[in-house]
Amino acid sequence: MIMISISKQMLYHHRKTGVCYAYPVSTASNGAGNRKNSLQTPTGRHQIAYKFGSGLPIFTAFKARQPFCIYNPETDSPNRDWILSRILWLGGCETGKNHRGDVDTHARYIYIHGTHEEDKIGTPASHGCIRMRNDDVIELFEHVAVGETVRISE
Repeated sequence: MIMISISKQMLYHHRKTGVCYAYPVSTASNGAGNRKNSLQTPTGRHQIAYKFGSGLPIFTAFKARQPFCIYNPETDSPNRDWILSRILWLGGCETGKNHRGDVDTHARYIYIHGTHEEDKIGTPASHGCIRMRNDDVIELFEHVAVGETVRISE
């Protein structure tokens, strides 16, 4: 199970071995909220709907969940919201809160993913997703499964 605390800017992964791993994250600069177009991080119970990026190099950049280049900070625009290394696409599990209609996490394309702004990890800076350091998201990716529960709280 994954627990994400927006107030602490932390992700906790409770593995089947009983060990809990903690990772700093960056959630939305607009705070918590479930409405589409809010640019906020959704709260409540979710699950990992899909995983993308298995076996790809660190800093692989994704567009529409497809790898298209390796991010290079020397030549690539820092003004883009880069989705790097791995993607864990979330789906809401609570109808009316984060599933279906104007609050559907999956339809909002909310991911846990790597970022080019690793210096902002630990502070709210995303457009709704949960950003992680690239090494951390790769490690997490290897230890989670599609269908695994993700709880996001303020």
